Amino acid sequence: MTQYVYRFGGGVSDGGQGDKNLLGGKGANLDGMSAIGLPVPPGFTISTPVCALYYDNGESFPDSLKAEVATGVTHIESVTGKKFGDAADPLLVSVRSGARVSMPGMMDTVLNLGLNDETVVGLCEASGDPRFAWDSYRRFIQMYSDVVLELDHGRFEEALEVAKEDRGYNLDTDLTAEDWKALVAEYKSVVQELWGKPFPQDVHDQLWGAIGAVFGSWQSERAKVYRRLNDIPGDWGTAVNVQAMVFGNMGDTSATGVAFTRDPARGDNAYYGEFLINAQGEDVVAGIRTPQYLTKAAREAANAKPLSMEEAMPAAYAELAAVFDRLERHYRDMQDIEFTVERGKLWMLQTRSGKRTAKAALKIAVDMASEGLISQEEAILRVDPQALDQLLHPTLDPKAVRDVLTKGLPASPGAASGYAVFDSDTAEKRAGAGDAVILVRVETSPEDIHGMHAARGILTARGGMTSHAAVVARGMGRPCVSGAGTLAINPHLKMFSVGGREVREGHIITIDGSTGEVMLGEVPTVQPELSGDFGTLMEWADAKRRLKVRANAETPLDCRTAREFGAEGIGLCRTEHMFFEQSRITSVRQMILAEDEAGRRAALDKLLPEQRSDFIEIFEVMVGLPCTIRLLDPPLHEFLPHEEAEFAEVAAATGISVENLQRRASELHEFNPMLGHRGCRLGVTYPEIYEMQARAIFEAACEVAEKSGAAPIPEVMIPLVATRRELELMKVVVDKAAQAVFAEKGRTIEYLVGTMIELPRAALRAGEIAEVGAFFSFGTNDLTQTTLGVSRDDAARFLTTYVEKQIYARDPFVSIDVEGVGELIQIAAERGRATRPDIKLGICGEHGGDPASIDFCEQTGLDYVSASPYRVPIARLAAAQAALRRG
Repeated sequence: MTQYVYRFGGGVSDGGQGDKNLLGGKGANLDGMSAIGLPVPPGFTISTPVCALYYDNGESFPDSLKAEVATGVTHIESVTGKKFGDAADPLLVSVRSGARVSMPGMMDTVLNLGLNDETVVGLCEASGDPRFAWDSYRRFIQMYSDVVLELDHGRFEEALEVAKEDRGYNLDTDLTAEDWKALVAEYKSVVQELWGKPFPQDVHDQLWGAIGAVFGSWQSERAKVYRRLNDIPGDWGTAVNVQAMVFGNMGDTSATGVAFTRDPARGDNAYYGEFLINAQGEDVVAGIRTPQYLTKAAREAANAKPLSMEEAMPAAYAELAAVFDRLERHYRDMQDIEFTVERGKLWMLQTRSGKRTAKAALKIAVDMASEGLISQEEAILRVDPQALDQLLHPTLDPKAVRDVLTKGLPASPGAASGYAVFDSDTAEKRAGAGDAVILVRVETSPEDIHGMHAARGILTARGGMTSHAAVVARGMGRPCVSGAGTLAINPHLKMFSVGGREVREGHIITIDGSTGEVMLGEVPTVQPELSGDFGTLMEWADAKRRLKVRANAETPLDCRTAREFGAEGIGLCRTEHMFFEQSRITSVRQMILAEDEAGRRAALDKLLPEQRSDFIEIFEVMVGLPCTIRLLDPPLHEFLPHEEAEFAEVAAATGISVENLQRRASELHEFNPMLGHRGCRLGVTYPEIYEMQARAIFEAACEVAEKSGAAPIPEVMIPLVATRRELELMKVVVDKAAQAVFAEKGRTIEYLVGTMIELPRAALRAGEIAEVGAFFSFGTNDLTQTTLGVSRDDAARFLTTYVEKQIYARDPFVSIDVEGVGELIQIAAERGRATRPDIKLGICGEHGGDPASIDFCEQTGLDYVSASPYRVPIARLAAAQAALRRG
């Protein structure tokens, strides 16, 4: 019989052996902490395969699960000496999710399960603290009603606020045992009203309801969004962890907290965390109360008055610090820990590899390698290449004037400006329309995941640096300021006020997640400094990678940026972008609309000096490096005039009437221009266009070589080739131009002629095309379009659904469709090399900056990838990781 339940704690381990695929991350680490002797409350894990079975069986459980869960409950009872449902000394449990990878706040949790009208009386007697018992019962009713019964959470919050207001209290901790008892009665009446039945009293019914709710939350909308944003497969499922409760809300000798073994924002090797005395864990992570600092140093640095845990609970803190060091050495990574102190006794509730900013990830990886805890290779593999994006963009100019409204906690570093918005739907809508927005909330919840992703930054009035907003923002790379308690936010009126000033929806604000400052208006930015840990890790990565990394660039600024980020040449220079400049668009239109070769050549003569100047600027930056220049590619309609004034401008330049020009434009109209007269088809019909571009390339290369003494290496790329003959014809044009320029200049430079493989036919006929072409560059944007028959400009309307329904594992325009497009690339590489063993192979579509696609390129044995300038470091690190995984 298949085993579904695995026990842990109390010296028992049922053999899960820390397998995250089986036990989920939380279950595996609870088992791991138990195995090394840390104080972990006993419990059991229902394995991840049950999640799939639950949905496959119409949201019902396998027949054998009931008996296994009963055995798990008996295990907890035997270790704790308490009985589940016992009216005298009841066992209470928590029921939590636990996927293979951390999904903070995305799935459901139920605490204090096992309380009812009888057991709460027993808990009063056993604990000697009626206030704690009735507080625990009201928490349980509120959480169970929200998570399991799916009742309106706001009704319970409202009842609590009314109760405090009626009694003149400010804090939850002001309420007495009798107050909580009265609120429990109020909560039960709310359940009866909204659910139509009394609150469940059978503890076993409560347990199975909670287990079902946790499995059910795997398919919640927020969990689906999080999985889509983080490429987590929907068929992984979640485990469920049932564990004996320990209580941080049993008076001033009890506490709960969340901590990191190193600073997750900066990466410093210093304990980082928060705790609350007389509280439960949800109070910390939900941001309901602003917590206290873990260490004295952190408290003093923040100039905060409430004592740190180090000062208020020195014995428990010392034990916790020893656990931190032990866990970090055991897991060999920075740990994110949840703990509870119950009447002075420390209990460990969770450990996992902590989410961190890119800056922290770099520092932690480099520091741990330097400390000898991990190798340089492990350090390279520890940093998510995509996370580097956080480091490669501007930050606030420290010299700029700042109109500071208030200051909160620096929860996630980086800075952002945008329009203030007060709900996630608006954030998503306005961001979709192209606006930069800052999401402003009293506190975020998992339902805000789509708005947080859409926003440039997040600002909350409540919550600490381990709150939901902070953790999720750091994972997303969004700047976040949390716990800005002076903000009076009114989400209904879509405004906040602070210090007598009002900010309404649509006003521009700036947040600095590194300092916690909130500013009115937009603050200028400066470029980042890419040195220190970044430079060290990149140096290590460059020593391990095989793939070269180039940049897609066609302006001097792009080229300089690419070189600063470590690009080893240009993999794609799109020459058509140069033609759209205002100073030359009229000549381009004159060339296109000309009725004969003489007219085209007259226009091209005007464009030649401009093109030569373009290439000189590029080659000066890329001296000595390969530069792949793609000759004119787009359909002619993109350059044609549309307005009367534009036709009149071309008419004045050419002496041809507006009527004749409009007739000519009508003749050139195409029904499907992206599959029409473009790419090498232009060169075949109008070879003088490619002749002019080739001459400009070689003249520029010779001039730069003469000035610098080191020539660039032009790689002239013919686009949209489908047949050997097309490339052969175009190579003749390029070679002829090269020889003419070399004769005129008295200088010869090295160059290559090749093609972009972006049509399925070209991939299949790569063997014969390689007889002519010295290199292939896979244009994966168009190759994906032509292979799948999908327009990337329109695909967003349905591709999300395709990914959700597992038709494609990922958006094929973001990550290569390995089974379709990838196989064509493999075929072309194999056939090209069979003909020409030294053929140079690379990719230059958007996939060149995608780590999963780079892994495929390493596997296929390509020579280089080319990415946009800001993604060059991402590609360098991803290429090193790909090489190490295959090493």
